[in-house]
Parts: sequence; structure tokens; C-alpha cells
Amino acid sequence: MSKDILEKGAILQRDKETFAIAPHIPDGIIDPAGLRRIADVAEKYNAKVLKITSAQRIAIVGIDPKDIDAAWNDLGMKAGAAIGLCVRSIKICPGTTFCKRGQQDSVGIGLKLDQIYHGMQLPWKFKIGVSGCGNSCAEPAVKDIGLIGMSKGWKLLVGGSSGVKPRLGVVLAENLSDEAVLSLIDKIIHYYKDHAKKQRLGEFIDEIGFDKFKQEILG
Repeated sequence: MSKDILEKGAILQRDKETFAIAPHIPDGIIDPAGLRRIADVAEKYNAKVLKITSAQRIAIVGIDPKDIDAAWNDLGMKAGAAIGLCVRSIKICPGTTFCKRGQQDSVGIGLKLDQIYHGMQLPWKFKIGVSGCGNSCAEPAVKDIGLIGMSKGWKLLVGGSSGVKPRLGVVLAENLSDEAVLSLIDKIIHYYKDHAKKQRLGEFIDEIGFDKFKQEILG
């Protein structure tokens, strides 16, 4: 094998022989039993290492391709959407659930977004970051959709990317309630899904113009 196995969420490693899989950890929050399960699977299938990823997952790195299906089965989950043209894991900060600096509930919003959109097929890969305050620990400014918790509500950014052509997201709306921000995100994702070609959200916005995009989403 010489390439990733998308349907199994398996990423070919540098040795061109083994693969990494990244169990989905919603919002990067896991209990001790879940952590033990990942460690047990890694040991059982002789993984080379466990790697904490930038997307708040724990990748099991260096497993034999013949063991991929069994590893997912032992984890008790379907293949994680770590690769492919889809919504990846939602990256969050602790927000008002844990952090003294939190202004908004990034954990609550992040989990809702994860439940609705994680793994949804889209024109290109799609990343969401949710930060509970202006410190922006979840890097919302370089995500396709970024949320920043402010004292009066959420600030919503669109079009960011940390890829080969990095770019900062643009503010679409501010002072949004939880309900309002969830509604706008749904409009953004479905408008992008229905109208974009094989391109990131930021490239799509550039193509049609930010003013037109804003008008379509906000009315």
C-alpha cells in the first residue's frame, strides 16, 4: 500500500508500511476509561507511539494495515474523520466550563457542533475552532469557521486557514447568542456545501466576494 485509506481513517506513515489512526475525541475531552482503551489498543497492536495531535485527538501511530479494522473494533467506534473532504474534529478551549478567563461556553457549543457536523462531507476539508475568550487558544482565526467568546456574546469569523496558503478569518458577525451562532454556522456550512467547488471556504468567499457571501448568510 502506498497511500492513505480514507474509508478507514488510516494515514500512511513515512515508512510506507504502517498507518496511523486517530480515534475521535469530541472536543478533546476524554475520561480515564477512554484513555485506557486507546492505550490498550496501541499496546495490543504494537503501535510505535501515541501522538497528541493539534486537533485534540490521540493518534495511534505505526500499526500494521492488517490490524486497522480490528483496532477500530476494539476502540468501539467508527473510523475517525481525520482525513478526507469533511468536517474535522472541532477544536475548543476550556471556556467557562473550566477556565477562569472564559467569557462563553466553548465546551457546550463545541460539543453541539461536533454532534451535528463531525464527518459531514463537504467540498474540501473543513475546520472549526471555538475559543471562550479573546486569548483564542483554539486558534479560531485560522479555521474555516472560528468563534471567539466575548463579554456580549460570540464573534464569528470565516475563511481562515493555517495551510499552505495561510490566511486570517474575517469577522462576519458579533455579539451573537448561542442560538444565533449555531443558526449562522448551519447557514454557512450548507451554503458552502451547495455552492462551492473543490476549494476551502476562504477561497470560495474570495471567488464570490465577501459582500455577496455576507448578504447570502445574514440576509
